[in-house]
Amino acid sequence: MRNIELKARLTDPDAARKAARAIATERLGTQHQVDTYFHCRHGRLKLRQIDSLTAQLVSYTRPDQHGPKASDYQLVPVANPETLKAALSAALGIRCVVEKRREILLYHNVRIHLDDVTGLGHFLEFEAVLGDEVDDATGHEQLDRLIAQFAIRPDDLLPASYADMSE
Repeated sequence: MRNIELKARLTDPDAARKAARAIATERLGTQHQVDTYFHCRHGRLKLRQIDSLTAQLVSYTRPDQHGPKASDYQLVPVANPETLKAALSAALGIRCVVEKRREILLYHNVRIHLDDVTGLGHFLEFEAVLGDEVDDATGHEQLDRLIAQFAIRPDDLLPASYADMSE
């Protein structure tokens, strides 16, 4: 799986929420997410636990650069997250834990995340999900339009993951 994504620091979360809700084609609600990142040789590996109800193992690679960038990822549903966390912790070691409240909206194929990350602040993420009808170039164009629409400044764009910011 692949998407084009970006992360930006929010100086005005309420304005971003209003803008996102105005263009949303669907609202998916708000989640409490706890991401446990593990040490790994290539890319990033995290166990995401959502509202203490569901979990998935997420493996992804993407360059650490400001602005829109491609991310290749795999999602694996996890039936026993605490057991898996213990096994991965023993084998790889925990890099860090990131906890956040995430409001999720869709703008067609673009996921809009409004994040309140414990200890880090407020952020906005766009993820243009790619597929047969949306290629890399189209995903980049979509995010460029949203950057302008949300008035995201170049110095608000972040190159790395919340895990990198937490360390």
